[in-house]
Amino acid sequence: MHVRSAGRDGFTLVELLTVIVIIGILASISLAMWHKRKEETFVASMRSDLRNLAVAEEAYFTDNASYTADLDALVFRSSPDNVLTVQADDDGWTASASHPATAIECAFYFGKISPLSPARREGILWCE
Repeated sequence: MHVRSAGRDGFTLVELLTVIVIIGILASISLAMWHKRKEETFVASMRSDLRNLAVAEEAYFTDNASYTADLDALVFRSSPDNVLTVQADDDGWTASASHPATAIECAFYFGKISPLSPARREGILWCE
């Protein structure tokens, strides 16, 4: 048999506020984690675009004995919202990728060309 105490039909204000504060703390933690994961997704997308661009550049070089900065000539499409900057000459090529939703930028270069920032070593994809 359950006995109900007189005058106590619900939660107190302190109990409700405690639950709301705990939910708020958990929501802020999960929001911060979600933002970090979203940024990691943008960086992965930029890295993937630069790897695919490297394959396209080398295929173009095999056919034409030169590199190109013309993405249409490479038959290459970047991921949505990624911004690619490509420079090329007969001795090599360099490219950087950025996304408007993050401050991180990635770059890559191959050959004897002045690399775009943040690329530091030939053939190594660099993000910062």
